[in-house]
Amino acid sequence: MTGENRQAEERHGSAGALPSIGGCGGHVGAPTSMEGTFSIIGRCAKTGMFGIAISTSEMAVGSRCVHVAPGVGAMISQASSNPRLGHLGLNLLRQGYPAARVVDELAASDPFVERRQLGCIDLAGRSAGRTGSGNKPWAGHRAADDVVAAANNVVGAAVMESMFETFGKTAELPLWERLLQALEAGKRAGGEPHGEKSGALYVMDAQPFALVDLRVDLHPEPVAELRRLADQYFPLVAYYRLRPLDPNLPGAADWLASRERG
Repeated sequence: MTGENRQAEERHGSAGALPSIGGCGGHVGAPTSMEGTFSIIGRCAKTGMFGIAISTSEMAVGSRCVHVAPGVGAMISQASSNPRLGHLGLNLLRQGYPAARVVDELAASDPFVERRQLGCIDLAGRSAGRTGSGNKPWAGHRAADDVVAAANNVVGAAVMESMFETFGKTAELPLWERLLQALEAGKRAGGEPHGEKSGALYVMDAQPFALVDLRVDLHPEPVAELRRLADQYFPLVAYYRLRPLDPNLPGAADWLASRERG
């Protein structure tokens, strides 16, 4: 099933998805306090890279909610997050399960799934998401080929929609820039009603280590701080790709200066 077909199914309230593109405006019995989160999972169709950008009202979101494996796929488990679900999801992807089946299997195995928000992209770029009915509003997700945008406990649907639309309009950019621009769009749309405290940007290509791994914690504006760090790091992505293969390269500052001189 393609990501576009899943979107149509979500709009009609499929199992595990709520009406209005998997969104919920309120739920009787929902918890009165829960961390809010907004995130974007992306795959670059040209390179096969996977990555996630995310921000939340609790600290250390990059250690709990981000799950990416090269040549496998990417997963998020957020809201009342359970990192075990992310690791289990990656294991299912390694066995060849498509994204939609992964999300269904995780939902079936988790007694607290209605408190979770899940997203998944598989090796072929197929995507799936699930917003549990116990997520604090506004909460919802949208999935299409190579992308899942998800948000919970945010000011409104525009947070999720802005991330989704921004990612779709920036296909010519490197994946790390596309993801960060999408996260920034979600923040501009309002983000969480009381602000965020942490953020992360994580991208993997074919190597067993991250190409981009930036994190911000206990910061009043973590998305803006991610951009500050990214503006320093993005010009050096190529350098840190080369250095493991050539330890005789000059230092990062000298290498960058030589590139800027042409």
